[in-house]
Amino acid sequence: MKSLADRPVSPVVGLEVAHESATLHVTGAALYTDDLPARNRSVLHAWPVQAPHTHARVVSLDGTPALRVPGVVRVLTAADVPGLNDSGTKGDEPLFPAEVMFHGQAVCWVLGETLESARLGAGAVQVGYEPLPSLLTLTEAIEAGSFQGHQPTVSRGDADAALGSAAHRFAGEIEFGGQEHFYLETQASLAYVDEGGQVFVQCSTQHPSETQEIVAQVLGLRSHEVTVQCLRMGGGFGGKEMQPHGFAAIAALGAVLTGRPVRLRLNRSQDITLTGKRHPFHARWEAGFDEDGRLQALKAVLTSDGGWSLDLSEPVLARALCHVDNAYWIPNVRIDGRIARTHKTSQTAFRGFGGPQGMLVIEDLLGRCAPRLGLDPAELRRRNFYRPGQATPYGQPVRHAERLHTIWRQLFERADVEHRREQIAAFNAAHPHTRRALAATPVKFGISFNLTAFNQAGALVHVYKDGSVLVNHGGTEMGQGLHTKMRQVAATALGVPLDVIRLAPTRTDKVPNTSATAASSGADLNGGAVKDACEQISARLAEVAARRLNIHPDDVRFANGTVTGIGFHDRDIAFADLVHDAYFQRVPLWAAGYYRTEGLHWDGARMQGEPFKYFSYGAAVSEVEVDGFSGAYRLLRTDIIHDVGDSLSPLIDRGQIEGGFVQGTGWLTLEDLRWDVSAGPHRGRLATQSASTYKLPSFSEMPEEFNVHLFEQATESGVVYGSKAVGEPPLMLAFSVREALRQAVAAFGPGGREVQLASPATPEAVFWAVQDVRANATASPADGAAARPETGSAPSRASTPGH
Repeated sequence: MKSLADRPVSPVVGLEVAHESATLHVTGAALYTDDLPARNRSVLHAWPVQAPHTHARVVSLDGTPALRVPGVVRVLTAADVPGLNDSGTKGDEPLFPAEVMFHGQAVCWVLGETLESARLGAGAVQVGYEPLPSLLTLTEAIEAGSFQGHQPTVSRGDADAALGSAAHRFAGEIEFGGQEHFYLETQASLAYVDEGGQVFVQCSTQHPSETQEIVAQVLGLRSHEVTVQCLRMGGGFGGKEMQPHGFAAIAALGAVLTGRPVRLRLNRSQDITLTGKRHPFHARWEAGFDEDGRLQALKAVLTSDGGWSLDLSEPVLARALCHVDNAYWIPNVRIDGRIARTHKTSQTAFRGFGGPQGMLVIEDLLGRCAPRLGLDPAELRRRNFYRPGQATPYGQPVRHAERLHTIWRQLFERADVEHRREQIAAFNAAHPHTRRALAATPVKFGISFNLTAFNQAGALVHVYKDGSVLVNHGGTEMGQGLHTKMRQVAATALGVPLDVIRLAPTRTDKVPNTSATAASSGADLNGGAVKDACEQISARLAEVAARRLNIHPDDVRFANGTVTGIGFHDRDIAFADLVHDAYFQRVPLWAAGYYRTEGLHWDGARMQGEPFKYFSYGAAVSEVEVDGFSGAYRLLRTDIIHDVGDSLSPLIDRGQIEGGFVQGTGWLTLEDLRWDVSAGPHRGRLATQSASTYKLPSFSEMPEEFNVHLFEQATESGVVYGSKAVGEPPLMLAFSVREALRQAVAAFGPGGREVQLASPATPEAVFWAVQDVRANATASPADGAAARPETGSAPSRASTPGH
């Protein structure tokens, strides 16, 4: 393979092009998994029987009454499973459970001729339950010692000794909630068995290969007997990395047993109650600073709420521990992690994959400690930035640490921060019941899968005799623009116009053993594989062209659909003509590409190594306005500078930055998952089951002025065409909104005091924080500091119950 990062003359990467399916999206012509059943009249529909208990033993199950409902064809139970009754990879997720582990868990499924008949049949199934005690909150789980999985530790130096000698020592805790994925397209699968006995599953999944493995596992088949295809997804955000497997297995099992296609598509309330969310976390910390406000030590214990099974909780926790440092050098550190087991949905991957939870701990810490150190929060953050030559607590050198400082400086200049601070001060002086504030926060996010083996990808590229190109790769398209970038990579590598490149749907029989499209690595991994395949083909074509042009193959150049030689101005060959000649010379016009990320090593037991190919950097400044009477607020302006290396597709990248930021703002300020934690009959029921009860960010929560700038002169060596990942890192830029809210709340008081703010920082939470500031306004700063040395984030009034 040629240099991975170097770009040829006139590359197609770097151009602003529209999403490859944009026209299909806006016209409604784009096909999704649940658009396919309408093409088959014999399809059956699946409906779950959901348990009305949070924790219970299933003592009896009778599906006979359901079979008397007109249109019901079959009731699927554990007795029907020919293989392994498990939908996970850890052996702890029974597809048909004998013990209910969360409210609404599906104990069996009904297949009907229509969705209505399946629903009525599910209502007729008779299930007997023996209720059992349940643990719902992190507090309950911690007190009961209910933990699961590994308990890793990241450490460096001597945190205890450094805390003991620190000039300033603070302690605190924070507890924050999860987040519902709320993708537009809910979980959906369509399965049928072809004439050769092959099980074919159309699935909305980020990980087709793992869906294939789980379906085969449940059916007692081998992987080559199951094919999974993903056309596209209407959003994923991590919620379709592990969660689709069981639903696909149900559809496939039904198809095998009935001989008819089976469609399983969850409605919104089913999707929310059956699927996992972002992990809630609790953290307790101690931090030490020197006289200049530089971090000397950090000790912390992070506890995640894993729900009822492990799912991806262990790697999520590992990434959280690896991101507590965010952009800051901490010479002495010890961070312990553990996973609580509760009777809730099994929490799973979500954009950022534990990184946001880990980084929230340090950002909340700095925001609370800054006034007690007598420092501006932005200055405290700047003083603690990594510098060249320093390494993370787990031992990875922080390459290009100077970019943090450059981005920070450029951001303050572009956002005109100093002048706006003067304007904010004048506004606050004139408005006693309204306060404005701005805050800046940085991001340093590691790119690659924590599990080294996942950092590989494959591609299959076909060039047809007319010069058109079909690209298959292992990544899935969930609206993030991966296919658009892969078209641009292929067009650049082959030297052809973009319109001759077509992307095929992702299928396990075209590219096998693929990793999930996750960890922000889709373009890095699949782009490397696509480039490799295209360069194999172009190298063969260069041999053919060299003979026609009477030059060495190394001197052949491909660009804009023509093939010529170095320095040629009067002789070239059309790409299609060259392909035609190559065919008649029996030169292969297809290639399988492969890419593995170099330079990675991770010892998960010791939590040491270099798990990331590189770090993605960024920073944001956000300005808010808070109403002191209600806690309501407006996001007035956000400025972002983000490092995407040399962008493969700038329009796509800006969209990802904007979307990630807004989704992060939703998690931090709006989205509040609430379970019934009472001792009553509905204990454990998720109360926020729809858009009417679960607040999502919308246009009204967007910054009124939103400026996004891609960091310039940022080529990343060793990555496809010098680019950097963009899917997850921008989500953490939303910390700037939360910190701006904290500072606006502080402006209702005399200053110099720690302000605690619940997460999510809903208007209710902001109101109570304002009330606390006003109540403490007459106390001296020293009294305030002494009164609450180790307090947390006021969960009794502002957080999710029990969180």
